[in-house]
Amino acid sequence: MNYQWYPGHMTKAKRMMQENISLIDLVIELVDARIPISSRNPDIDELGKNKSRLILLNKSDLADERANRLWLDHFKAKGYHVIEVNARSGKGLHAIGGAVKEACREKLERDRKRGIRNRPVRAIVVGIPNVGKSTFINSFAGRACTKTGNKPGVTKGKQWIRMNKDLELLDTPGILWPKLESEEVGRNLAFIGSMNDDILQLTELAAELIAFLLKHYRQQLADRYRMETPDDPETPLTVLTHICEDRKCYKKGQEADYEKAAAIVLDDFRSGRIGRITLELPDGSL
Repeated sequence: MNYQWYPGHMTKAKRMMQENISLIDLVIELVDARIPISSRNPDIDELGKNKSRLILLNKSDLADERANRLWLDHFKAKGYHVIEVNARSGKGLHAIGGAVKEACREKLERDRKRGIRNRPVRAIVVGIPNVGKSTFINSFAGRACTKTGNKPGVTKGKQWIRMNKDLELLDTPGILWPKLESEEVGRNLAFIGSMNDDILQLTELAAELIAFLLKHYRQQLADRYRMETPDDPETPLTVLTHICEDRKCYKKGQEADYEKAAAIVLDDFRSGRIGRITLELPDGSL
């Protein structure tokens, strides 16, 4: 399957970020806690070089708790400021104000020495599509500042939002990069819904996800789909067939509707109904 999706508005969005980066003190990068490396756009590192950096491990409630701790340690060891958050529930957002001040301490000290007071930190909020940037901003602000949705590409342009007297945020559209470096990265992005599903073969995608779950999260998969013998040597096809039977996914003539079963699996994974699942670890062991 070809995991490439780079519509024209992403080129425009990247250009807009480049034009505004000189105004920015801090880059706040949201990554998906289930795929913290795959969900990092390499263009952001180039864009944000010489800027203070804060990484937010968003959707941490959907990721394996043990893995979240490993990723926090990983990014801290690389010199990033990092916080585990759940933008939808607000978990972790209380720590952001302090993290912003810590990340921008040198800048704030320079302002103080120059006699500049009450100038807010200007931060750009960046990340891939559907990582939760707009939800984060709305939750952090405590009001509806931006449009949100559970599909990629909701935010189309830039928007400055004043959080308080100390912080202003520049909201930006989610962008991928023109050429994904590996099939694994593309597959991970497709799993979490950061690509347009219309360009993907969802039955094949769900089968690959099931293969991963059978290897690493077999019990959660068995519990969700009432598979009574989770230790049997199941295959993605037998799991999809079981789901068709259990959820009555049939076409006319009682033919198994694998596309419908695949959509169920992907939706259950993306929403966390299968369980807390992480697709990659810092040491590459998944």
